[in-house]
Amino acid sequence: MGTPTWIGSWPVYRQLAGPDRRGLGAAAKSGRQRAARTATADSVVKSVCPYCAVGCGQKVYVKDAKVIQIEGDPDSPVSRGRLCPKGSASLQLTTGDARQHQVLYRRPFGTTWESLDLDTAMDMITDRVLAARRHGWQWEVDGNRTRRTLGFASLGGATLDNEENYLIKKLFTALGAIQIENQARI
Repeated sequence: MGTPTWIGSWPVYRQLAGPDRRGLGAAAKSGRQRAARTATADSVVKSVCPYCAVGCGQKVYVKDAKVIQIEGDPDSPVSRGRLCPKGSASLQLTTGDARQHQVLYRRPFGTTWESLDLDTAMDMITDRVLAARRHGWQWEVDGNRTRRTLGFASLGGATLDNEENYLIKKLFTALGAIQIENQARI
């Protein structure tokens, strides 16, 4: 009795029986999966995974101006087409049900969130940064000219790339902040 034909659709069987013994390519993908998600795309955009500081390459498949699939980029020297579980799930950043499309604000001691328009939220942030800067400004410390503020700090996340970290460092330095750190170093 021969092997049933349906068993060939199992990734583990394809991995053990085929040339892709480590399951790094074709053995892990079904024909339906490959064709349905990527063949119908209008364009493919190369990008970088936003989840950590590694910077794995991604191929973002776009159809009708919407992201339909994200896969690892085999041309990336960093990840060589592989993505971790978080990077593999990054499609949810653009299409997930939990994605927020408005600014939510909870007032001090409040128990509920309220929606704000972006202009109002940006004005609130600007007012608070300037007030903290004004309140914590130090012209001198122990007779030495400092021109700095301890009124706020910056702790960047691991999802920021080098260019974003550079711009944030420049912005906060120009505002007089000296407490600038990034999670990617921790």
